[in-house]
Amino acid sequence: MAMAGKTFDRTQEDLGNMIHLEHVNVRVPDQQLATQFYVVALGLTRDPYLMVGLENMWINVGHSQFHLPTAAAQVLRGFTGLVIPDFDELPARLATAAERLKGTKFSYHVEASYADVTCPWGNRFRLHPPQEKFPRLTLGMPYVEFPVRQGTADGIARFYKEIIGAPSCVVSNGSVAAEVGVGLSQKLIFRETNEPLDPYDGHHIAVYIADFSGPHKKMLERGIVSEESNPYQYRFVDIVDPDNGKVLFEIEHEVRCVTHPMYRRPLINRNPAQRQPTYVSGIDARSF
Repeated sequence: MAMAGKTFDRTQEDLGNMIHLEHVNVRVPDQQLATQFYVVALGLTRDPYLMVGLENMWINVGHSQFHLPTAAAQVLRGFTGLVIPDFDELPARLATAAERLKGTKFSYHVEASYADVTCPWGNRFRLHPPQEKFPRLTLGMPYVEFPVRQGTADGIARFYKEIIGAPSCVVSNGSVAAEVGVGLSQKLIFRETNEPLDPYDGHHIAVYIADFSGPHKKMLERGIVSEESNPYQYRFVDIVDPDNGKVLFEIEHEVRCVTHPMYRRPLINRNPAQRQPTYVSGIDARSF
């Protein structure tokens, strides 16, 4: 039955072509320290099915992941945002993990509505409790934020809109940033800064897109496809101005299609509050 006089902003439910931020990949030299940080301190979950050996580890956070190949450390330029449902328990976990992380770059600062945490090798994270600014997300990866040179946000926003087909805009709230919509409640943020940028060390992100061939064709025309991985995936590194091809920022994108065998693979997320002395049957898994 129609609702007389009711109007809706239909653009609020538009997703665009880039529909899921699947993982952030940075190398780590020590799996024990990585376990102490990602599993013990942050309360996340090591994937029990894939990459369970010593050459790599995958860490689940809602429907997204961190991929942590074992090699010389990489540090993402910027930081990764996370939403966790048990934010009140985070300070105790961080304090418990701190002793085994002494002598590394591990640090943390907790405020009422967020916590800034640095991993043993310098990767930075901002953790949030579930809140209105991240609708429909109680556990997950709502954004990755990168620092970019002054004057590049507009070109970056146009790259994602015109080449990738993702909803993008330039915002100014104290600083100028390009915000790029990635599916449901996820974003890539490129914030302009006057600070010098660290050299790019090869870390990458993985995204799924619905129109797989359209962006690929546009990137081939501009010569920026860096790897033809397999039928389900390709990669690019350079974010360029769509008009003149000038490189604006470097971050490798692992671009996957929605027919990829691993698209929306169910990910196990544990309830980190479970303890042997206080075990409660039926709540081992975290629902989100």
